Amino acid sequence: MLTHADSYSLDCLRFDNRFVRELPGDTETDNFRRQVYGACYSLVQPTPVKSPRLVAYSAEVAAELGLSDQDCLSEDFCQVFAGNRLAAGMQPFAMCYGGHQFGHWAGQLGDGRAINLGEAVCPDGRRRTLQLKGAGRTPYSRSADGLAVLRSSVREFLCSEAMHHLGVPTTRALSVVLTGENVVRDMFYDGNPQLEPGAVVCRVAPSFTRFGNFQIFTARDDLESLKKLADYTIRSDFPELGEPSPKVYLRWFEEVCRLTAEMVVHWQRVGFVHGVMNTDNMSILGLTIDYGPYGWLENYDPDWTPNTTDAQGRRYRFGNQPKIAYWNLVQLANAIYPLVMRAEALEQALLTFSETFEAEWRATMAAKLGLSRFDTDNDQELVSDLLQLLQAAEVDMTLFYRQLAELDPCDPAVAVAGFLTMLENNSYAAIAEEQRNRAVAWFQRYCERSRQDGSDRDVRRARMNAVNPKYVLRNYLAQLAIDQAEQGDFDLVGELLEVLRNPYAEQPGRERFAEKRPDWAKQRAGCSMLSCSS
Repeated sequence: MLTHADSYSLDCLRFDNRFVRELPGDTETDNFRRQVYGACYSLVQPTPVKSPRLVAYSAEVAAELGLSDQDCLSEDFCQVFAGNRLAAGMQPFAMCYGGHQFGHWAGQLGDGRAINLGEAVCPDGRRRTLQLKGAGRTPYSRSADGLAVLRSSVREFLCSEAMHHLGVPTTRALSVVLTGENVVRDMFYDGNPQLEPGAVVCRVAPSFTRFGNFQIFTARDDLESLKKLADYTIRSDFPELGEPSPKVYLRWFEEVCRLTAEMVVHWQRVGFVHGVMNTDNMSILGLTIDYGPYGWLENYDPDWTPNTTDAQGRRYRFGNQPKIAYWNLVQLANAIYPLVMRAEALEQALLTFSETFEAEWRATMAAKLGLSRFDTDNDQELVSDLLQLLQAAEVDMTLFYRQLAELDPCDPAVAVAGFLTMLENNSYAAIAEEQRNRAVAWFQRYCERSRQDGSDRDVRRARMNAVNPKYVLRNYLAQLAIDQAEQGDFDLVGELLEVLRNPYAEQPGRERFAEKRPDWAKQRAGCSMLSCSS
């Protein structure tokens, strides 16, 4: 049995566990796999591990929580965030939720390998839920072991922080801790299980409530629990909307639609592919959540998905993410319908997603191209033709937009040659003559549009470099860090974390982190192919 620490450094954290205190919980206290009814959560203890060892921590997240570097390097930090010890005030629980997986209702899912330690109150008064992923079985683990491996934990840790510094709404990550134990994983579900080092990642967010938390109650016709959860969510996370009522439920849903649209626009802006946009992986706060088989576009390909489980249908491919987000919101609308009882009003609220996404996407594409505004009459075709060109020529998306800022559209005679060279240098395939001709024609139109826009060259460059990152967590970079970490060397994890803290800065001397995918990484597991065990 875990015990609360008496005089350890992590006792400086202050907890106020409203979720457990104010919502109905599971009356069964034993931890065994089962269907849980009439409850938002089950109390559960993390499983102690043999030999915790710190891999990395985020200084920024720690500071938000009021933890110093000394705290994070302490033995107590390692013990607490491996799940071996509960700091004073922690009240661990696993959440109950359901969800649609790959478009099909899957029934009860829940926190199968995630355990919420409690709700920390930060020094500035903000609240953050601390959640351990990989800390052992819960009543929602189904046939799984509730554990995580170093590979997936490093990926989640680095990507959570990378996304935050890119300006993408996301959950955060405080730490990664090795457990000192091995975990059996069949990475591609192909009958070849292997032992991998176990690890625990600590996620941090205002709330980990998902669309599926509401869906499970509606599916079970448990409208009392549905209302309690909706009322709690509005009061805790959307207090500006007022006291819960049918009108406020609608305004709340509109806000969730808006937040979700803004999140997906950011995904499309930086080339992020979530990989498994099931409704149980959609945050009610519009945060990117559950970093599993995600990936980053290298050559621009709207049909690409990193998830091997989705390789045939490609439901969650890059170009389909806005449509899937909308579909998921429709499922949320169905879940909260009993609270509103006005189908037309919910349908009207759904327009918030479409309108927000369209407006934000146009503004984003204008900025990515250095334009002060999006000209609806002309720029739609300019953008569409560019995306077709980038796909046909297999051009690296991140490098293209970043380097486009260095070309002077006011000197097209010189810039055209530079544009073609830039395309060739950033392509993953030989560029055919027809594509070169298309490229020249597009760039000439772009130069004319830029001159019409009239922005100063420095203003244009600054505008582009503010939205087009130089550094993203390229799939092969994450894998290189994992390879070294599995050998006990965490230096590259730390260096990547440092680089990704300033993705829009030039960072002289770190150019190797902003290079095209090397040939060896094209087909290597972990670099281009991932599964839900990743």
